[in-house]
Amino acid sequence: MSWEREVEEIHRRRAAARAQGGDEGISRQHNYGKLTVRERIDAILDANTFREHGQMAGSAFLDDSGELESFTPANYVVGMGKINARRVAVGGEDFTLKGGSPNAAGLRKSVYAEHLAVDYRVPLVRFLEGGGGSVGGGDDDPRKPKTVGTPPYDPHRFRVIADAMGVVPVVSAALGPVAGFPAGRLVASHYTVMTRELSQIMVAGPAVVERALGLSLSKEELGGADVHARSGLVDHVADTEADAFARMRMFLSYLPDNVWEHAERIATDDPVDRMEEKLLSIVPRNRRHAFKVETVVKAVVDKGSFFPLAEGYGKSLLIGLARINGQSVGITANDCRFLAGAMTMEAAQKMRRIIELCDTFHLPLVNFVDEPGFMIGPEAEANGTIRYGMAAVAAASQAATPWASVQIHKNFGVASAAHYGPDTYVLNWPSAQSGPLPIEGGVAVAFRRRIAAAEDPEALRAELEDKLASARKPYPKAESFAVHDLIDPRETRPCLCEWIDWIQPKLKALNGPTKFAMRP
Repeated sequence: MSWEREVEEIHRRRAAARAQGGDEGISRQHNYGKLTVRERIDAILDANTFREHGQMAGSAFLDDSGELESFTPANYVVGMGKINARRVAVGGEDFTLKGGSPNAAGLRKSVYAEHLAVDYRVPLVRFLEGGGGSVGGGDDDPRKPKTVGTPPYDPHRFRVIADAMGVVPVVSAALGPVAGFPAGRLVASHYTVMTRELSQIMVAGPAVVERALGLSLSKEELGGADVHARSGLVDHVADTEADAFARMRMFLSYLPDNVWEHAERIATDDPVDRMEEKLLSIVPRNRRHAFKVETVVKAVVDKGSFFPLAEGYGKSLLIGLARINGQSVGITANDCRFLAGAMTMEAAQKMRRIIELCDTFHLPLVNFVDEPGFMIGPEAEANGTIRYGMAAVAAASQAATPWASVQIHKNFGVASAAHYGPDTYVLNWPSAQSGPLPIEGGVAVAFRRRIAAAEDPEALRAELEDKLASARKPYPKAESFAVHDLIDPRETRPCLCEWIDWIQPKLKALNGPTKFAMRP
C-alpha cells in the first residue's frame, strides 16, 4: 500500500501556494511595473538555488467530505538560496495577497526569517512591500470565544531582529509602499535600498496621517525617494528593481557571512605600489578652496572598488565600503565642499553607523581626515549636534577593529577624535593642519579685542590668519613621533596596502559578536 494519494495532495497544495494572489493579483502587480516576491527571489539568487521553507503554509478550506475546496497561501515567502555561491536566507511579503498585510501563516513565516538567518549564521535578504496589521477582516462574531494577545512568557518578538543585526549581514529593499512594522524591519538593516518611482516608506499611510493630523499628503510626499534620500533612511535609491538587486549583491560581497567568519580577501591586479600623481596637488594651498575628496578615495583604494553609502544624507561626510590590497575596508572621508566637512548631526550619525558596521563584522576602517570640528550655529545647537557627535566619538574609542587615519588637511577640535580608534595607524600629508581650533576660529577668539579696536578690522584679521597659517609646518609632528609617518601624498596607497598585510594576524584574532552590536 503506497502513499501516492497523500503525495499527490502535497503537490496539489504546493501548486496552490505558488499561485500567490492568483492571475488577477499577479497581473495587477505586473501592471504597476513590479515583480512578484517569487520573481524577486529568483532574480537576486543564483539560478535554481532557492529552497523554500513552509511551501504549503496557508489556510486550507475543506468541503463536507474533508477534501480541499480552496487554499489561501501564506503571503510571505521565505527560504534559503545562494548569492555568488554563498548561502543566504531570503524572504519577502507577497503584495498580490492582501496588499502584503500579513495573514496568519504569512506572519509566522515573516517572523521566522530572522530566526533562519541567525540559526544558520547566514546573511538575511528582505524584500519589503506592504503594511503591518489590519483592523479589518477576520471573524468578528462576538459570540465566539477568542484567544488574544501573546503569552507573558513568550520571548520579545523584536529580540531576534536586534540579534540578527549583531551577528549576520542584513540587507533590505523597499519595492513598493512600505508602512508600519515592515518599515521598522526595513531600517533594522545594515544596508537599505528603495526604488525611485514605485516605493514609499512610511510609519503610517496618507489615510492615517489625515485622520490623526489633518494633513492631506500623498504617499510620495510622505515617504517617497526624494524624502528618504535626504532623511538617511536608505543608503541608495535605485532606478529599477534590477538595480536594487545588483546593489544588494554588491554590498554583501564586502562582508563575511557572519561575525564568526572574516570577509574574503579578493585577489587584485591593481598594483600595491601604484602612486597617483594627482594626489600631490589635490589639496589647494589656499585653505578656503575646496576639493573633491572622493577623488582621493578612488585614487587610493583598489580600482573600481569604492561603494558609497547614504550619499544624499549628511553630505559633509563621505562613507562607504572599498577594498585595499584585496581586503574589504570601511571608508570615511570629510567632504570639504559641504560645510567645510564639519560634523553635523547627520554626519555624526553616518560616522557612528560606519564605525559600528565595521566593528561588528571586523572590517578595518580607513579615514581620510579633513575635519574642521562640530558644526556650529543655532541650527546645529537646536539639532543637538554635539550629542550625536560624542556618540560617534564614543563608538570610535571603543572599537576593536584595526584603524588607519590619513590626515590630508584639517584636524581640529573634539570632533576629530571620531576619526581615530585605539591603536590607529596615522599618516600625515604635508597639507595636514591640526589643533584645538581652525585658524579662523582661533584668531577670532584670541585676538577679539585687538581686531575690534583696529582701524581696518578685516584687514588685520586676514593678516593674523595668514601669518599663523604660514607658521604652521608639517614637520614638527613627525619629528616628535606624534604620527607614524609624514608621507608624500602619492605614497598613500603603498603605505595602506602594506598596513593591510600587517593587520592580518589582528583580524584573524577578532571573532564573534562585539560588545556593542550595531543597532538601527
